[in-house]
Amino acid sequence: MSTPPLVAAFYEQIWNCGKVEAARELLSEAFVFRGSLGAEVQGRAGFVAYVGAVRSALADYRCEILECVSEGNRAFAQMRFSGRHVGVFRGYAPTGKSVYWLGAALFEFAGPRIAQLWVLGDLASLDGLLQANQGA
Repeated sequence: MSTPPLVAAFYEQIWNCGKVEAARELLSEAFVFRGSLGAEVQGRAGFVAYVGAVRSALADYRCEILECVSEGNRAFAQMRFSGRHVGVFRGYAPTGKSVYWLGAALFEFAGPRIAQLWVLGDLASLDGLLQANQGA
């Protein structure tokens, strides 16, 4: 199965390119989001603030869709998130080193927009890498 265009556009435009203005066309007004880092927000403005916080702590931030399946108004993606640690992130001082973690994202669509997104991330591995980078 191929990745739905809405999912591909969400990651490419908003996350990978930092074009947060695309949230207006890609996300429903009442968008509900639970991110891979554990934050929960409602509405486009809260989500845009979350994107800004992550992208300011992780330069060259990328979301890579490893695999995606969809059925009806839902899609599920296996993900790899990565960036270069340049700002305080999860309580760790910046090291300039690359970090990454794996995750899974469950999308729900309402018409031509994403209504809900629930993402789980492997935070134990991410924190282990952040901690190891502090001592390196």
